[in-house]
Amino acid sequence: MTRPAAASLLQMLLAQTRSELLMRWRVPAFSVTNLALPIVFFIFFGLPVAHLRRADGVSVGAYLLASFGAYAVGNVMVYGFGIGVANERGMKVDRLMRASPLPPLVFMLAKVLTALVFALIALVLLIGFGVVAGGIHQTPAVWATIITRLLAGSLPFIALGFAIGYWSGPNAAPAVANLIYLPLSFASGLFVPVNQLPGFVQTIAPYLPSYHYAQLAWSALGAGREPLGESLLWLGGYSALFLTLAVRAYQREERAKFA
Repeated sequence: MTRPAAASLLQMLLAQTRSELLMRWRVPAFSVTNLALPIVFFIFFGLPVAHLRRADGVSVGAYLLASFGAYAVGNVMVYGFGIGVANERGMKVDRLMRASPLPPLVFMLAKVLTALVFALIALVLLIGFGVVAGGIHQTPAVWATIITRLLAGSLPFIALGFAIGYWSGPNAAPAVANLIYLPLSFASGLFVPVNQLPGFVQTIAPYLPSYHYAQLAWSALGAGREPLGESLLWLGGYSALFLTLAVRAYQREERAKFA
């Protein structure tokens, strides 16, 4: 008797990614919130001052689009997929996937690809709204640089999302995500410029991952406060830290359920 040919890892990855995309898209609490929330924040914080220019000549509107772009990507990673992983654990989806022939690595990579797709959509919608509603104009190369840098530099927040999802239960994960990501966003200058924050917050801001992440986008506009290499070095360190936490939590889960 001949065995049916097994699908290649690439075929499994593409099929699982498609399933993840459909699953997330069909949950309005995820898709609408993650795609619309950054636009709502920009309407309140950015649109009224979008026509102004900073003392260095940088468009305030473009600067805030870069800031809320950084928030948008982190929001998808931390809230959408961190809480999503916790919910799936609560529904025993991990047990179901363990019984399937799908390798765990493919399962995780499909989630990462899905997160990147939703982050890309969120960025395109946010920038498109800023251009149309706020009259904010930059060259296509600048917008493309901002999008590419934010997607490529999002690894720390993907890892942070997985760490929250595996260390927290489905009921606690939303509160944990809020307690971590919102203060990080505010303290890093994504909503209010760092120089307008309280003194003690200005002191700690340069040590926060979201501060260095936003620098990737700000520097594309000529408004960065540090060299690109320094930003990448900080983000690499935080990636290692959050990945270590996520892997330890995942291994703990494996030992508890399947050992």
